[in-house]
Amino acid sequence: MKKFFLVFAVLLAAGSAMAQKADTIYQYLNRLAGSKDQNDGITLDNKLHQLASSSKEREIIVAINMYSRTKRGRLADSLNRAALSRFPNGILARSAAQGAVFGAKDPEEAEKLYQQWVARFPPSRFPNEDHDHIIYDYARSHIAQLYVDKRNVARAELYINMLEENFWKGNGYGGLSERFRKNGDLVHAEVYAKKAMESARGFLNATDNAGKFAAFGYVGLCDTYADILYEEKKYDMGLEVIDGVYKSNKEVDPRTNYVYAKLLMAEHRDREAYVRMDELMRTGKAEPEVRKEFKALYIKVKGSDAGYDEYLASIRKAVLENLRHKLAREIMDKPAPLFTLTDLDGRQVTLEQYRGKTVVLDFWATWCGPCKRSFPAMKMAQDKYKDDTNVRFLFIHTWEHSDSATAEARAYIRDHHFDFEVLMDLKDQETKENKVVSSYGVNGIPAKFIIDPKGNIRFQLTGFEGTDEEAVDELSMMIEMIKKA
Repeated sequence: MKKFFLVFAVLLAAGSAMAQKADTIYQYLNRLAGSKDQNDGITLDNKLHQLASSSKEREIIVAINMYSRTKRGRLADSLNRAALSRFPNGILARSAAQGAVFGAKDPEEAEKLYQQWVARFPPSRFPNEDHDHIIYDYARSHIAQLYVDKRNVARAELYINMLEENFWKGNGYGGLSERFRKNGDLVHAEVYAKKAMESARGFLNATDNAGKFAAFGYVGLCDTYADILYEEKKYDMGLEVIDGVYKSNKEVDPRTNYVYAKLLMAEHRDREAYVRMDELMRTGKAEPEVRKEFKALYIKVKGSDAGYDEYLASIRKAVLENLRHKLAREIMDKPAPLFTLTDLDGRQVTLEQYRGKTVVLDFWATWCGPCKRSFPAMKMAQDKYKDDTNVRFLFIHTWEHSDSATAEARAYIRDHHFDFEVLMDLKDQETKENKVVSSYGVNGIPAKFIIDPKGNIRFQLTGFEGTDEEAVDELSMMIEMIKKA
């Protein structure tokens, strides 16, 4: 179903009259779907039947997405198959056929498949309304990156220069820059990092959704460009870039400050670098390597390490106090949905069996990068409470992308030596819904819920950023606050 939503998201992007009309239809249908009025349910079914019977593929796609949204997965799948048959050269067929391009790992093969795909689904047949042509940009960007890996700069630039969607060019340029940098080509990494930054800058005052999306990563793109300039020893240029973004940041951005400090230190402006690093340290988000560098800078500026331990202690005290106030505002009290799931060994596990204990639920998936990045921190937290029989951690795998999800989860946990209790929230065969993650209202993973001994959700977290130590501090404080409640 992922491709349905991808296509639909493109169809509904803001910008054109058609997009606004589609968005209005989707909002209307969502309102009906969320209503408890029986008449609204009847109206929804009638409207979806009308859309499903339409002669227009775009309207059928709306019906497909709404059937999925209302947990009628089999109906959505059936309608999707019918649409693919009815519109063999349409939007859904184009999206499905694109997969072959992304499946190719060799650039020449990917290029050949791309040309075949474009011949079958020429952009001229699909009006570039609602950012429709972004699907071609995805493929072009993929091929460009493959050519970078083969050190074929000319072909990489040929494909990246084919990008059509202005709001997405920053993403394409940024991805290419990252690939050049990974391959040690800082010259071209600099060129495309700058193009990505400038593209995003052009959307800073945008009011439409696509423009806001383009502008969202501007600060990070500036940081990356300045960091590449640092690697090239172009310190003056890097300082000019990073100083501008530093002054525009409304709050301390750890990465901005770190890149700024590195550039200042390279220019032997250690006292100024100390100020930027001090600001970073006080956020509590400094990685271990950054803390190590700061200690060296501290000694250089202060003349010795005298007072350093006290400095760290005062920062940690302030960070924890701020965290305590934050969690006091966020604490909640609502019943946790009960569930029965199967673990990796086929045993059934229920939430109810842990009544009387504090339970940490972590929704994750093997394909989810942030989920996996959070696991070292989750292992640290679990190890911290390994002797506390009143605290349990449950890792719920969900939103699987394949029929072998259980085997994939088992292999990942085994290969990375995580001693986690993993439960499988697999799709219901009838509705195609992962019922447990849906019952918790999760919109993105990783998602964590901390449940008290009475079975009530007291805290919830979505995503993962910052340091492992910061994540452990936050989880630990949540657990301890529940214990004292």
